[in-house]
Amino acid sequence: MNKIKLSALDLATVCKGHTVKEAIERSVEGAQYIENLGYERVWFAEHHNMEHIASSATSVLIGHVAERTKHIRIGSGGIMLPNHAPLVIAEQFGTLESLYPGRIDLGLGRAPGTDQVTAMALRRNNLNTSFYFKDDVLALQQYFENDNPHEKVRAFPGEGLDIPLYILGSSTDSAHLAAELGLPYAFAAHFAPAMFAQAAEIYRKEFKPSRHLDKPYFIACVNIIAAETTAEADFLATSLFNMFAGILTNHRRPLSPPTEKVIYDGIPEIEKAVYNMTACTFTGDAKVIAEQIPAFVKEYQIDEIMTTNYIFDAGKRLESFRIISEALNGN
Repeated sequence: MNKIKLSALDLATVCKGHTVKEAIERSVEGAQYIENLGYERVWFAEHHNMEHIASSATSVLIGHVAERTKHIRIGSGGIMLPNHAPLVIAEQFGTLESLYPGRIDLGLGRAPGTDQVTAMALRRNNLNTSFYFKDDVLALQQYFENDNPHEKVRAFPGEGLDIPLYILGSSTDSAHLAAELGLPYAFAAHFAPAMFAQAAEIYRKEFKPSRHLDKPYFIACVNIIAAETTAEADFLATSLFNMFAGILTNHRRPLSPPTEKVIYDGIPEIEKAVYNMTACTFTGDAKVIAEQIPAFVKEYQIDEIMTTNYIFDAGKRLESFRIISEALNGN
């Protein structure tokens, strides 16, 4: 079996009964652990006005984790570019790359990473910034170029640094853009699987080679809950499903311990909504993971699997990372 590239997406999720500081420490511990397992990268996602997510200052968190790891790539999954001036992001990631050379990824998304009221606060009442996403990506690329001596505005640190850009998405719009610009593409199937298959097809069909990438590179972010037994994995996964139910019903809670039954058991409307939102979720023991993930990778021509890990128990969380790695790559 060919090895499958593995990476992780982390939101520094706050667990019930724990603090933001402890959530960040948990992220550091997870990054150090998967680094030793041979994972490719760990990305942190920009979200705002969410009480139980500690990754809002994404660039700061990336630097904190990079300082405490040795060689694993650390990046954004992603920076919601319309929330920021491209120059600021170029300077921030130029600083990160200068401090941790060859280890920084810059994943870019167009969504606000929050609700519309908070988006207005971030974007100073200009909600049209998302329409200029392509222009902002191109501007960011220009700031990283090494041929800007006559430009009036330049990025220091940033200029001349090789910081790989990734286009993120949860719809087909981003697939078209990633293909057009010849950039790697990461799809958020862990919460928005509806357009996953269509977006994957569009990206590969329309991809235009660029000086950054000569062929498509497709990352699929999915939920994987692995344990010693499938029964245990299914039990641990209730924390994930209960969390999504809280999002859907606007009753957001910290990541909570697993339950014997999901909290929405017997409520068909919520059951269907959670199922639709988490259709790209894999739970099971090593044998199940070893069967399901390679088949998924082959069907959609995936180059890298990025897993979330919404497991409440810290030890079980790390164990899941290990089982995934051993099941897929024998590590």
